Amino acid sequence: MLTKGKTSLNLVEKILLSHLKENVNEIDGQQEIHIKIDNTLTQDATGTMAYLELMSMGIDKVKTDLSVSYVDHNTLQNGFENADDHVFLQTVASKYGIVYSKPGNGICHQLQLERFTRPGVTLLGSDSHTPTSGALGAIAIGAGGLDVALAMAGKPFKLVNPEIYLIRLSGSLKHGVTSKDIILHLLKLLSVKGGVNKIFEYGGEGVKTLSVCERATICNMGAELGLTTSVFPSDEKTKQFLIRQGREQDFKELSSDEGATYDKVIDVDLSSLQPLVACPSQPDNVKEVSSLKDIKVNQVCIGSCTNSSYEDMVAVASILKGHKIKDDVSLTINPGSKQVLQMMIQNGLLYDIVQSGARILECTCGPCIGMGQSPSSNAVTLRSFNRNFLGRSGTKSASIYLASPVVCAASAIKGYIVGVEESIALDAFPIPSSYLIDDSAFIKPKFDDNVIMGPNIMPLGRFEPIERVETAPVILKLEDNISTDHIMPAGAKILPFRSNIEKLSSFCFYPVDENFKQRAKEYEKSIIVAGNNYGQGSSREHAAICPRYLGVKVVLAKSFARIHRQNLLNFGILPLQINDEIYDSISQGDVISVDSSAITSSSNSFPVTIKVNDKTFVIQTSLIEEEKEMIIKGSLLNTL
Repeated sequence: MLTKGKTSLNLVEKILLSHLKENVNEIDGQQEIHIKIDNTLTQDATGTMAYLELMSMGIDKVKTDLSVSYVDHNTLQNGFENADDHVFLQTVASKYGIVYSKPGNGICHQLQLERFTRPGVTLLGSDSHTPTSGALGAIAIGAGGLDVALAMAGKPFKLVNPEIYLIRLSGSLKHGVTSKDIILHLLKLLSVKGGVNKIFEYGGEGVKTLSVCERATICNMGAELGLTTSVFPSDEKTKQFLIRQGREQDFKELSSDEGATYDKVIDVDLSSLQPLVACPSQPDNVKEVSSLKDIKVNQVCIGSCTNSSYEDMVAVASILKGHKIKDDVSLTINPGSKQVLQMMIQNGLLYDIVQSGARILECTCGPCIGMGQSPSSNAVTLRSFNRNFLGRSGTKSASIYLASPVVCAASAIKGYIVGVEESIALDAFPIPSSYLIDDSAFIKPKFDDNVIMGPNIMPLGRFEPIERVETAPVILKLEDNISTDHIMPAGAKILPFRSNIEKLSSFCFYPVDENFKQRAKEYEKSIIVAGNNYGQGSSREHAAICPRYLGVKVVLAKSFARIHRQNLLNFGILPLQINDEIYDSISQGDVISVDSSAITSSSNSFPVTIKVNDKTFVIQTSLIEEEKEMIIKGSLLNTL
C-alpha cells in the first residue's frame, strides 16, 4: 500500500505520491487516498449523463489540464437519439473547454494512447478500460460518470489505498503467442475478482520485449481482473512509440527505484506461455488453444479497445494475406482509430484483409458492446475483445470465446479454433518509423454557451434518502460475478436511451429477469441480494441509476466490484457486504428489514442489523464521512 517516508519508491508510489492531495487517512484499518486528476476522458455511452451532471455543478470550464469527449459507442444512427446525443456532446464540450472527438475518429482508449497520454500523468475515464493508458507509464483509472464530472470540476478522486503488486516478466513470447495470452494467463491464475483494490506494476527483463501496443492490451484487460489500474515503466519502447506519434517531447523516463518494495511479486516466464482462449461466459474461464481444436466457429470479430492497434492489424493482415476465410464464417475487423485505418490503406494491409473475405467496420467499439454484428442463434463467436459475458454480443444463445487477433485470424481461415502455425510470418508488413498524423477530427473548444439538448435527453432527477430502517422484499437473489451487462445491458436497441433514465430503466436486469421492472413497480421499493464480485465489468453508472429509479434501496452482496460499489453510493443505494450465512438465509421474495440507523454516528464503522424471517444478523459496516453523507442525503449530487 501507498505510504510516506520511503526512500526507495516503486513506479506506482512515485506517480500517486506526486499527485496526492492530502495526507493518507486511516479508516478502520483501511486507507483512502485523494489524488489530483490531470486528464479525463468520457465516451458517449456514459458521457451524456456525465456532462448533465457537470452542468449541474455550476462551473464555467473544466479545471483539468486536458479533458476529451469521445464518440465511439453509439455511432449507429437508426433514429435521432444517438445523433442528438452527439450534438449535445459537441456543444457541451465547446462550452466547458473540452476537446471533442467526432464519430469515426476512433475508440477512446486507442486515441488517448496515440495522441494524448503522457508518462507520469493521472487520467480518470468514465469507461472501465481507461487503464489502457498505463502502457505509457500513466496512472489511468476507470470510474463512474459522476466521479469523472467531479474531477473535471477540480475535485480530487478518492480511492481505497491499493495494494501494489509487481508482475515480474522474464523471457520472451514464442511465435504465435501474444500479449493477450499474458493477461489471459493472469486471469486464469487470479480470477475476475483477483485484482480488486490492487494496482499491477509490470517489471523485469521481459518488459523490454513488449511494445507499447502489446502493453496496452495487458493494461486494458487488467480491468477484467478487477484491478484499479495497471502500469508499465516509461522506457525506450515508450520513447519509440511517442516518436512514431510525433510526440517525442512528451517522453520522460519513469521506473521504480532500486530496492523498491511491493505487497506481492508474481513471476511470469513469457517463454513458457501458450496461446490461450477465454471460454464462455467469463474472461477467467481460460484454456489452451490446443485443447479447443474441435470447436467450430461461426463468427470471428477482430478489434475493440483491446486489440485494434496498427501492430495488431499488421499481424492479422500477415495471416490473411493470400488466404480466404471459410465460406460459413463471418469475419469482421474494426480498426481502433482513423490513424490505424488510414495507415492500413496507405501501406496495403486493407487490400489483403478485404480480399480474404473480411468485412471492415467503422473505427468504433462496435460488436464488443453488441452495437451491431450480433451473431446468429446458438453461434460460436470468437473475438479479440475483453469481455464474453452472457448476452454481451447481442445474442443471448451465442457462445463468446476471447483470444488474440492472430488466433482469431487463423481460426477464420480454418473454421475451427486454432493457433498460428510456425510457417506463417506475422510481420509481412513493416512497422513504419513514423505514423500518419491527422488530428482534424479532434474539435477544439470555442467556449460557446449554446448547448443543444434533443428531446431524448432528460435531466437527471433528484433521489430522496433511504429510510434508516428499510423493510422491503428481496426482488432478486443473484449468484457470483453479476456484471453491469446483466444489470444494465448495452446493445443497439438500448444504448440510444442512455440519456433517458425513464426509458432506459425498462431494460434493467433484462438479461436475468425480463419481469424485473414490472415487479419493481409493484413493490415500489426493494432490496437486491448477490454473491461475490457484484457489478464487475463496465463502469456504466446507469447500472446504479436505473435500479435506484425503480426503487432499489439496498444491495446486499458478498463482495462488490470497485467501480460499481462507488456508483451505488453516488446514487444513494446502500451497499452492504454480507457473509455466506446471511446470503444462504435469504430467498428471493423474502421481506427483510435493514436497520442502518447507526450511520449517523460519528464513527466510520457502525453496525447494521438485518432481520431475515426469524433470524437477526448484525454486520459491521465501514463508510467514510463522504459516503455516509451520500446515503443520508440520498445521492452525491444532493450533497453538492
